[in-house]
Amino acid sequence: MFAVYAGEINPEDPLKGLVVGEQPAPQVPEGWTTVTVKAASINHHDVWSLRGVGLRAESLPMILGCDAAGLDEDGHEVVVHAVISSADWAGDETLDPRRSLLSEKHPGTFAEKVAVPRRNVVPKPQGLSYVEAACLPTAWLTAYRMLFTQSDLKQGDAVLVQGAGGGVATAAITLARAAGFRVFATSRDEAKRQRAVELGAHEAVDAGERLPQKVDAVIETVGAATWSHSIKSMRPGGTIVIAGATSGDAPPAAELTRIFFQQMRVHGSTMGTREELRRLVEFLDVTGTRPLIDRELPMDQAADGLGAVAAGDVFGKIVLTL
Repeated sequence: MFAVYAGEINPEDPLKGLVVGEQPAPQVPEGWTTVTVKAASINHHDVWSLRGVGLRAESLPMILGCDAAGLDEDGHEVVVHAVISSADWAGDETLDPRRSLLSEKHPGTFAEKVAVPRRNVVPKPQGLSYVEAACLPTAWLTAYRMLFTQSDLKQGDAVLVQGAGGGVATAAITLARAAGFRVFATSRDEAKRQRAVELGAHEAVDAGERLPQKVDAVIETVGAATWSHSIKSMRPGGTIVIAGATSGDAPPAAELTRIFFQQMRVHGSTMGTREELRRLVEFLDVTGTRPLIDRELPMDQAADGLGAVAAGDVFGKIVLTL
């Protein structure tokens, strides 16, 4: 079958290891099913995989892609949950120490078909297109969990989203505004700040600039470059939710004194559960909120999309279609 996969690992030039070609149809263990892929979105995870982060050379060739929407074996429209937990695991899948994401141990979604556990298939509402639904399982689910499970935010509270532009950040801005939060965003790029406001942020400021008020929570995925600003932007007792560190995980100042003296909470967050994905899908269906699509590309042009993500030349999600 047609597939886009990692043929080799190249930490310096990840796209050199990308192959667009043919791979065997997926094997379907007991309790698993296949989904015919209609759309699949690109994540930073795919670029990291090509660099060898989370993907071992002995696992190659490996079909890339975590996110997909398509048709199950009975012809139902579905969204694929990307977290593969152990067969005997009960409860929050993200806490399973043996969990993995599609494209790490099991072939991913950049292909005609993908095999997943039956429990990893979530119904797609007719009101959501395949392209929109394909944005949800990684970036949008991560943002949903950060906002509604980990942050302790209530309607009317203020939230700061660091690094407007990426998939998680744009999702967080959109979801936060739809949920009734006061939303601030940052970016070093003036055009991205303007787009953040158009997307729903009440105000967007330059990276590191002082906000007009203290916020109740910060959505942090940038890491070292924004950590001090995030802590200084919070009210006493506020919560910083961190789900990434794209600028590194060693900030110049840990801000420990400020954190303990002002009784702030630091809450780690990773992906989301199947139940949270169901709730996210329902939230979008009920509110009419929709993912921001940067661009759609045929899957055989995956290299162009991956190159844009690697370069940071993206605002929203890039979706591959079949």
